[in-house]
Amino acid sequence: MRAGKVYVIGDIHGCAEELGVLLDELAPRSTDTVVCLGDYIDRGPDAKGVIERLLALQMSGPRCVFLKGNHEDMFLAYAGQHGHFGDAFRFNGGDATLESYGLGDFSGAELWEALPPEHRAFFQSLQLTFRWQDFLCVHAGLDPRRPLGDQDEEDLLWIRHEWIQPPHPFGCTVIFGHTPMRQPFLQWPYKIGIDTGLVYGNRLTCLVLPELEFVQVPRGGTRATRWLPPESWRDPA
Repeated sequence: MRAGKVYVIGDIHGCAEELGVLLDELAPRSTDTVVCLGDYIDRGPDAKGVIERLLALQMSGPRCVFLKGNHEDMFLAYAGQHGHFGDAFRFNGGDATLESYGLGDFSGAELWEALPPEHRAFFQSLQLTFRWQDFLCVHAGLDPRRPLGDQDEEDLLWIRHEWIQPPHPFGCTVIFGHTPMRQPFLQWPYKIGIDTGLVYGNRLTCLVLPELEFVQVPRGGTRATRWLPPESWRDPA
């Protein structure tokens, strides 16, 4: 097992410049692991640039774990691949993704074949979950009514209201994105939400493990800030 840090990055949504600022601040080493929670594309201006930056990161040395978000799932379906709700892709910000690739009029197999081969491989390789010690990373969350080993893929990518507030019985801290909030959602020891609404004008958030430090870049920002939540956030309720 690697002895380095683990960097968990929330929803990026086509904001390549802010991702670049964050990665420059983190400067991950070959012993580190970078986990991205999905939603790399849609709504923001440069989905293609986001994927290119993540592929370059993967080539630079750190272990990279790229999870699938609901937006990648819609995109795959729209491109004629295995996925769901492809008919909702353009309605949910997909036009911005197509424009970033210069493929605004493409769909289905024609779109898929027009993508760079390394980008097709990226989308096809996305994982649903990643576990590190007592932390479980997933895009949207889990259904607390189902056993951990019997989760539905649709819930992993889409669940929201049934997941956010109630504690869960899974014996780990779940780090998730998908549901945008102004600040990280902290419910120790059950869950940490790190989609802080970058594409809506707020921030891109990274959680650093094992320190439980947050690193954030505001929309349009050129510098990252680091902060630790007060110790009281981990006090028993």
